[in-house]
Formats: sequence, C-alpha cells, structure tokens
Amino acid sequence: MFFAFLIVILVSLLVGFAAGRFRVYELQNRGEVAVRRAIRATFDTSDYHLMNNVTILMVEGTTQIDHVLISRFGIFVIETKHYSGWIYADAASAKWTQAIGNAKFQFQNPIRQNYKHIKAVESGLLRIVPGVPVRSVVVFTGKAVFKNELPVGVFYLNGLTSHLATFQEAVLSREALEQCVGNLECQRLALTQQTDVEHRQFLQRKYG
Repeated sequence: MFFAFLIVILVSLLVGFAAGRFRVYELQNRGEVAVRRAIRATFDTSDYHLMNNVTILMVEGTTQIDHVLISRFGIFVIETKHYSGWIYADAASAKWTQAIGNAKFQFQNPIRQNYKHIKAVESGLLRIVPGVPVRSVVVFTGKAVFKNELPVGVFYLNGLTSHLATFQEAVLSREALEQCVGNLECQRLALTQQTDVEHRQFLQRKYG
C-alpha cells in the first residue's frame, strides 16, 4: 500500500514537472510567433528571409537560435524573451532579474546569450559574404517592463520592425542572400523533438 502511494506521488511530481516545462516552452514559443508575424507583415520576402528555430552544432555542443533574419541590408540574429513583470537589466552583468510581485528570478543576460548565436552564424556565413555585419537583436514580447533604460540592442516588440527598417544600405545582392540562406539551411540540424532535448541537456550541463 505504501509503495503504491509512493508511486502515485512520484508520477504526480513527474507530470507536474513536465507540465511546467511545457508551459514555459509554450509561453516562449508564443513570443517567437509574435516576432515572426511582425517581421513577415512588414518586410518584402524578396529582400528579407526569416529562418526560425535554427540549431547549429558547434565544437562544445549545440546552440539554438530563435530567429535569423537574412536581408539585403544585413544579417540579424534575434533572441526572443516572452516575459512579464519588471526587468532589471545591466548590459555588462551576467544575469538579469525578473520581478513579479515579491518574487524575483534571475536569467542569463540575453545579450551575452545572443553573442554565441552570432558567432555560430558568422562562422558559416561570413566565408560567403566577408565583411557583412551580423547584428544582435533582443526582443521582449510579453508584458515585461524595464525598470531602467533599455540596453542597446534590446527592444520591445513594437520597436522591432522600426529598428530593422533603419538599415537601408544594401550590403547583399539577392544572389548572395540566397547563398547565405542555402548555406545556413545546410548547417542547421533537423528540427526535431530530439534536437530540442539534446540542446536543453547541453544547457543544463553548462549552466546548471
């Protein structure tokens, strides 16, 4: 009887943990969908190509990129955060803080997080188009409000497309754009549940 009760408790804990992980993923994915819609509604697909959920294998493991926007006006690596509450951010700090009521949570500085993503993209694409800038963009899509000034390169969703539109000088031909897209498509790992699991395990080993 005791062992049956223990099994029920363990199963309940596992189900709760899985549901919590799914909820976090669902919320983050909601932000990524909002970014995709904003970009596709604003920019001409002949000059802009948006790639989503790009996982690239690197020497030390994998890196998973929310969005890579390859355009005639530059290459943009976009990290999406779908958060609520107050955000306390310092571009130089390793961790930022989210406050919801009296509860506070720390998370990795997304600017630093995106730096690795940029290096992964540069390692492949800049062999094709040397000198073309690869720029970092961090987007907060939820109801979060920054308590201090937004760090450089960080935007709310309503400022994303206007920022991207400020880049007007063409640095890629359409042929080079297509080459970049093809190269990155060849580099990326297949988008499967196993890919996502392996990437999350790598992050757990590295950051705890």
